[in-house]
Amino acid sequence: MTIVLGVWPENPHQALVLRLLRNDGPRSRAELGDAVGLSRSKVATELDRLTERGLIETVGPAVSRGGRPSSIVRIAADTRFLSIDIGASTIDVAVTDGELRLLGRVTEHTELRQGPNAVIGQALDLITKLRAESGSTRFTGAGVGIPGPVSFRDGVPVSPPFMPGWHLFPVREMFSTELGCPVLVDNDVNIMALGEKHAGIAKAFDDFLFVKIGAGIGAGIVVGGDVYRGANGCAGDIGHTAVDDSGPVCVCGNVGCLEAYFGGAALTRDAVSAARTGRSDQLAEVLSVAGALTGVDVRDAAAAGDQAAIGMVRDGGRRVGQVLARLVSFFNPGMIVIGGGLAGLGHSLLAEIRSVVYRSSLPLATGHLPIVLSELGDQAGLIGATRMVSDHVLTAATHSGPARHSAHPAGR
Repeated sequence: MTIVLGVWPENPHQALVLRLLRNDGPRSRAELGDAVGLSRSKVATELDRLTERGLIETVGPAVSRGGRPSSIVRIAADTRFLSIDIGASTIDVAVTDGELRLLGRVTEHTELRQGPNAVIGQALDLITKLRAESGSTRFTGAGVGIPGPVSFRDGVPVSPPFMPGWHLFPVREMFSTELGCPVLVDNDVNIMALGEKHAGIAKAFDDFLFVKIGAGIGAGIVVGGDVYRGANGCAGDIGHTAVDDSGPVCVCGNVGCLEAYFGGAALTRDAVSAARTGRSDQLAEVLSVAGALTGVDVRDAAAAGDQAAIGMVRDGGRRVGQVLARLVSFFNPGMIVIGGGLAGLGHSLLAEIRSVVYRSSLPLATGHLPIVLSELGDQAGLIGATRMVSDHVLTAATHSGPARHSAHPAGR
């Protein structure tokens, strides 16, 4: 079955039906009529039209509510969305169904410094592998996450600090040409925030912050249920907020950025220093055996009571908390979710962040403010990428945002 991309839903009523089915799963025709606010005859017309076009399907009878029997419908079972999450050291590619449930996933190590052609070529090879494993030959849409500033409108990275050769590279255009479907590209923390909104601990919150602490540090800002990107797409780049004017030089060229104190590279730097100067016997032992240290080593050392490692976690949490306290006073979020690779440092990190935020922000802003660890882990970005592109695709045909693909019919 094929559909013409760019005319998925023909009107806002159809778009709302498709989003309800994506978010909530199968529902009866009667329930959809109530949710959309249409008469029984009108909703029947819209659902019949969606069925004729292969976008939804009937899966059985509904429980009778009196009168004519109703039936259960869902998004067509062969709907497929693709997510491509390019991280600092890995590429994750996954496929979901129309309800954004993960059906298959492949992961490989990558090196961003090889440049965009090599990394995107690697991603396309993984997509080929995923197609073979999952049986998904065509995609309704694809979402891409990149660990750096992105012009969402243009689908290109903009001066990403540790990604030489990526500046203004046509990432969206390259993927859409190869895949033949709509493609959207965004900063990785924004898609992680969308993943938390769709299926994570923040599902019930329309205004929250998702804070990624990993190789870089950033915040996804969700307002009214949607990601706020700012005028040029760089809202939430808190990793390059100055926390000490006399601090170390950051990869962005400025001095004393948060990321220069507690990003992945900074934590590794401090761990190696502690090992080599005799401040941490445990880290010194790991370094002598493995030849390198990671955030996982710091986590394990802290859990074992190593005072130098505990100090690194507390210091990093304190600095993150200082930045978040300012954001809480300014934005007044309903929740803060902590994720990313260094979130694995766990509750000792979380406790320090909470302590600083609760102590430094106004009681009105923090009285009912949960600060929690992500429950989705490394699936947040994969789910969020497909949420992003499905939001775009499942919009009435009058939509004129980025990457509305007008190429030929493509299946799912």
